[in-house]
Amino acid sequence: MSHDTLPRPADTRKEPAAGSPAKAARRRRHWTRRPNPVAGLGALIWLVVVLVPVYAMLSASLTRQDQSLDGNPLKPPSDPTLDNYNTVLNSGFGHLLSNTAIVAVAVVGLVLVLAVPLAYVAVRTGNRWSGAAFRLFLLGVAIPAQAVVVPLYLLIAKLGLYDTLPAVILPTAAFAMPVSVLILTGTLRDISEELYEAMALDGASSLRMLFQLVIPLAKGGISTVVIYSALQAWNGFLFPLIFTQSDGPRVLTLGLFNYVSQFGVNVPALLASVVLSGIPIFAVYLVARRSLVSGLMGVGGK
Repeated sequence: MSHDTLPRPADTRKEPAAGSPAKAARRRRHWTRRPNPVAGLGALIWLVVVLVPVYAMLSASLTRQDQSLDGNPLKPPSDPTLDNYNTVLNSGFGHLLSNTAIVAVAVVGLVLVLAVPLAYVAVRTGNRWSGAAFRLFLLGVAIPAQAVVVPLYLLIAKLGLYDTLPAVILPTAAFAMPVSVLILTGTLRDISEELYEAMALDGASSLRMLFQLVIPLAKGGISTVVIYSALQAWNGFLFPLIFTQSDGPRVLTLGLFNYVSQFGVNVPALLASVVLSGIPIFAVYLVARRSLVSGLMGVGGK
């Protein structure tokens, strides 16, 4: 028999069934590759909405004061200058920045030290006391800071903390706690029960589970809490305005008043100060943006 007449081996490869996971995955890839012009147009419009104010702010910060209110605000400056940034840097900006950084770091530290164990107890303890404490923290989400500013002022004055940085740090951390506990609770509920049981069989204590299991697996939620509480502290205005008076504990948000007087507003210097004060917190967001998104997706738990 010649080689031309030899029978060929049958093709043993099987096509995936219609309802198989491989077929479903292939179908999902097919859908994800299809262009979506409506979504692209919406993303482009949103990008313009975000970038136009940023461009206007940067452009105005490079404009001379006598030209800041002339013509189209979106027009590039004809004679750009860095004098506004020099004015800001030479008017105590470093002191304001250091105070704001101290407040932000202290608030983030307090929130993490308190919120992580509270969320862990709320998830792992099923008694009524932990549930009542969790609902109490959720109630704090609905209480605005303006509603309790007078009792807080009296409490701060009684403690002798008025016109100090702790007078800003403590209430800012307290009002960041409810949302932080909510985020961390949703993140911890996504940790598999089998992992807790495996560590319990190895004789691990609750404290060891917290540090060796919970915290490493909750990095997304922790990063979200860090950015959220840091933003609350960095952009806080009400508590520094009410609980401080002198220049010693003044922060960046109050420092913007340096460019406002009874005779007018130095708009370019004010916007230059806003640009400089936004750079650090924007850098923190760029570093941890992926963890922020993943942590927010876990809010609410299973």
